[in-house]
Amino acid sequence: MATQLGSRPVTLGSLQLSISDDSGVDWVVTDLQGWSSPGVRAEASPRQADHGSWPAPVYLDARPITIVGSIEAQTESARDAAVEQLIAAVALEDTILTVAESIPKQVTVRRSGDVLVQLEGPYNASYSLMVTAYDPRRYSTTLQTQSTGLPSVTGGLTLPISMPISFATTITGGAFTLINDGSIGTRPVFTVQGPAVNPIIVCTHPDGTVDQLSYAATLVLGDTLVIDTAAHSVTLNGTVSRRRYLSGSWPEIGPTSSLAVQWSALAYDAAALLTGTCRSAWM
Repeated sequence: MATQLGSRPVTLGSLQLSISDDSGVDWVVTDLQGWSSPGVRAEASPRQADHGSWPAPVYLDARPITIVGSIEAQTESARDAAVEQLIAAVALEDTILTVAESIPKQVTVRRSGDVLVQLEGPYNASYSLMVTAYDPRRYSTTLQTQSTGLPSVTGGLTLPISMPISFATTITGGAFTLINDGSIGTRPVFTVQGPAVNPIIVCTHPDGTVDQLSYAATLVLGDTLVIDTAAHSVTLNGTVSRRRYLSGSWPEIGPTSSLAVQWSALAYDAAALLTGTCRSAWM
C-alpha cells in the first residue's frame, strides 16, 4: 500500500511524486521552483521630459515550474521502470499538476524542457523536469457547481369579493451564487440545457455592476450549450461553435468575492437548466 512522503504531496497527472509506492519505490520531491509565484509583464511608457514612467496594467506571465527530486528503489529494474514512468508523466499535452497544501491547488501544465535523470548507484536516481502552466493561476482542486431551472411564478390571484383577498406573487428558481475564495479573479463556465428560447444570463457583482450574456437562438430538448468565459468560447453539443450568437460581456469573479447569477428565457420550460461552475484561484 502506498505511503505518503513529506507534508506537501505533489501529483503530476496520475503519477504521485511524494509517496512510497506499491513497488517499494520512494518518490521524493526536494524542490518545487516556480510554484510560489509566476513572473509579471507590464509595458510602462516613459514620461517625456520627466522622471519615471506612466504606469501600465500588470499581468501575470506564464508559470514555468521545475520539479526536483529523487527516485529510491530496491532493485535496478524497479528504478528503471520508475524512470520510464516519470518520463511518460511529463506529457506534451495538458496535464494536471496538483500540490496538496492546506488548501490543495492545481495548475494545467505541459512539458517545456528536458527531463534530466541522473543515475546514482545501482538503485537510485535524481531528476529535474520543467513544465509550464500557460494559465498562471493556481486553482482549487474543488470544483464549485451550482444549478437552477428557469424562474417560475406562482400566486398573484385576486378574488373579486367585497373585501378582495390577494395571494402574493412568488418567484422561485432562476438564481444562484458562485464564490471565489482566492487572491485573483476566476472565470466561470455556464452550461445551458434546453429547451430554452433566447436565454439570457445576468451576472451581478457585489458593487452592483452587471455583466450580461445573451444567446440569440433556440435550444431544443437535448441541446447543451457551454459558455466558457475564460476561453471566450460558446459550444453547442460539444462540437459546434455558436460564438456568433452570443453578445454581452464576459464576467469574472473577483478575489475573495462572489457573483450573483440569474437567468431567463422567452418561454418557461421546466426541463431547462442552467449550471455554473468555477474554481477559486490564487496568484
